[in-house]
Amino acid sequence: MTNNIDLKDSGIKLGIIGTNFISDTLMQAAKLTGLCVSAVFSRRRDTGEAFATKHGIENVFCDFEEFLNSDLINAVYVASPNFCHCPQTIAALEHGKHVLCEKPAASNLADFEKMRSLATEKNLVLLEAMRPAFDPALDVVRKQMKKCGKLRYAHFEYSQYSSRYDKFKNGEILNAFNPDFSNAAVMDIGVYPLNVCVSLFGAPDAVISRSVILENGFEGQGNVLLSYGDMTAEVTYSKITHAVLPSIIRGEEGEVHFGNALSKIDKMSFFSRRNGEEKIDFCAVENNMIYELSAFCDFVNRKRDNSEYLDCTAQTLAVIDEIRRQNGIVFPDDK
Repeated sequence: MTNNIDLKDSGIKLGIIGTNFISDTLMQAAKLTGLCVSAVFSRRRDTGEAFATKHGIENVFCDFEEFLNSDLINAVYVASPNFCHCPQTIAALEHGKHVLCEKPAASNLADFEKMRSLATEKNLVLLEAMRPAFDPALDVVRKQMKKCGKLRYAHFEYSQYSSRYDKFKNGEILNAFNPDFSNAAVMDIGVYPLNVCVSLFGAPDAVISRSVILENGFEGQGNVLLSYGDMTAEVTYSKITHAVLPSIIRGEEGEVHFGNALSKIDKMSFFSRRNGEEKIDFCAVENNMIYELSAFCDFVNRKRDNSEYLDCTAQTLAVIDEIRRQNGIVFPDDK
């Protein structure tokens, strides 16, 4: 897959909230597509200026109200900690800005529905920055699924040993392992395989889950069974172990393998029950955030409708709410 996306004339003037590594990745995607990023907001002037200098952004704001009132931007990318997603998105929508919000879109389904309702009321675009949902690789998976015959089983996995886990084990609890920030393994990386599952199969009939809870109440790992009538899907995610096995969709006539990290599907194979492995002509782009930026611009310019993606976000958050309920994962933001 090659990048032929040109967003220079999209009319979007994006402002970024947050200066962490995912914002760096978005800036790389913006440069690849020509999308205008005109401002960054950071609570700390030195952090904001360092980010702006690194990426060639002209305007730095440390006052949130001033940032949202600025005519320099007409859309914002929210990449702050999870518990900030809802209030910052609502504030941006109230100021007439379209919002691309990093995953998970909210701490819970109730907060997301508030965000979605306001976006509808204001006739503005709200979109969760869920990378695989907009990646053409997922359409390739859908095409390969048709060769599997009657589907019986699927396994989606995203297990990545966190670079911050060693510090946690040594007694230093960083934000990434702090549930007070609406953080959990299911929120950080579990949301990816769950969203892929819901994108492909819809909302499940039933959910059964078990989580590994660390000593500070942080969910480090989870396993989920999702019932789809005569098919079962299994989702495994972890921030405390690392997996190299692919995700699998298995039917009576064959199975498709893809993965490994489901934030970006970078490899794929199909195995026929009768004919063995069949080669798939597939090559992933280096930065698949270009696709969510392209979709966001299309939605803002009314070239496409985003309702199916909002429905998928809502259905995924409903599953996450149930996982959290079953395992006693509670965030301050739930109150």
